[in-house]
Amino acid sequence: MLFNSLKYAIFLPIVFITYWLLPNKYRWILLFAASYYFYMSWNAKYVFLILFTTIISYICALLLEKTDNDKLKKLYIFISLLMSFGVLFVFKYLNFAINIFNRFTPLNLGTLNLLLPVGISFYTFQTVSYVIDVYRGKIKAEKHFGIYATFVSFFPQLVAGPIERSTNLLPQIKEEHKFDSDKAYYGIGLMLWGLFKKIVVADNLAIYVDKVYENVGAYSGFALLLVTMMFAIQIYCDFSGYSDMARGSAKLFGVELMENFKSPYFASSIKEFWSRWHISLSTWFKDYLYIPLGGNRVGELRNYFNLVFTFLISGLWHGAGWHYIIWGGMHGVLQVVEKILGLNKKIENKLLLNIKRVFVFLLVTITWIFFRSNNIYDSVYILKNMLIGISSPLNYLKDGFVNLGINNVNTAMLLILYIVPLGVYDYFSLKKDLIKELGKQNNIIKNLVAIIVIIVILFFAHAGQSSFVYFQF
Repeated sequence: MLFNSLKYAIFLPIVFITYWLLPNKYRWILLFAASYYFYMSWNAKYVFLILFTTIISYICALLLEKTDNDKLKKLYIFISLLMSFGVLFVFKYLNFAINIFNRFTPLNLGTLNLLLPVGISFYTFQTVSYVIDVYRGKIKAEKHFGIYATFVSFFPQLVAGPIERSTNLLPQIKEEHKFDSDKAYYGIGLMLWGLFKKIVVADNLAIYVDKVYENVGAYSGFALLLVTMMFAIQIYCDFSGYSDMARGSAKLFGVELMENFKSPYFASSIKEFWSRWHISLSTWFKDYLYIPLGGNRVGELRNYFNLVFTFLISGLWHGAGWHYIIWGGMHGVLQVVEKILGLNKKIENKLLLNIKRVFVFLLVTITWIFFRSNNIYDSVYILKNMLIGISSPLNYLKDGFVNLGINNVNTAMLLILYIVPLGVYDYFSLKKDLIKELGKQNNIIKNLVAIIVIIVILFFAHAGQSSFVYFQF
């Protein structure tokens, strides 16, 4: 069930109305049932995987809390991590590992025909962080299995995050909520903005991006450069759009999910970019991998290793492919270079700040080539051929537009109109919460803005609905 589908447009109001009609003590039951129904709408049989992961982490956390024996504690957390990551490995990385094994040995093991369960990387990390937090004493183990299972499966953020922490979401599942019309309006505003980013911007850019990446060898020059820029915008709008809709949906139930994106393309360093992009994942790796490795409390060389290793694993989290690992490694290396050259420090000069922002955006955009490509060879091809013909700038631009099918002014203007509102919104969001500010206006203005956004979404929507990019992870 997609957020941008008619099914969800029917499902959400039903759950919302029922939730607020029920006494508080029964609401978790509704959320649990709704979340499992939501997940089973993808593939019913895979519900046993999330249930298995939930049961194992629930039991191990209880056992961890009941013992003072360090050896037993280490055993319980080992079992929990082994089981959770074991399931993730089998479904996401086993075939990748088999292919590597076959390449370097005379054996030829067969791969398995396994469908990647949607959201498995997200709920696995959520349960793992919960068990580690119990082990560290940051949170008490949840005794109520139903409450804990609802925390793991909470449908707004189940399949693509944010990857919530037990310290934030778990207490909210248990506490009594009172309906707040301002929160509800804010939630609807977030959802509409998320739908705009997904349907109007991401899906329309995807037409050109998918066309090129399906057959990169058929293109060269500006066409490759342009779709590289397009993908940078597409993936941001696709993923942050999902996060906005997730947070907006949760707010309808009085639940506050963590903010996952904060105008990332206005970052002035790669380090700052990762404090603004997929925040729930970057902070997860910081708290549960980077810091345990020693973080920046070690020598310089070891710190550089910790950075690069963390981002290599982050790349692997995104997908079982060498291009993902290279993408992650590039971000790790870039942060090391920034540290060595002192480029990650804040600057006050506005001109230099904006120059750095443009430079960082271009660097991030180049790394996206490895993320989006089907393999390393396609990535290298794009890098080698994207500047072919640039010595004749006018022909370079003209041929690129024509090759992509953008051969008239109207099409080009529409693409600009997709992106300009996004840039304006993100720029002003650096200092203010624009949806919150809109909520302070009178009802006529609020409703007028909402109606305009809905009309724009309906006007630019394609037939049917498209999946979200991060569902594949």
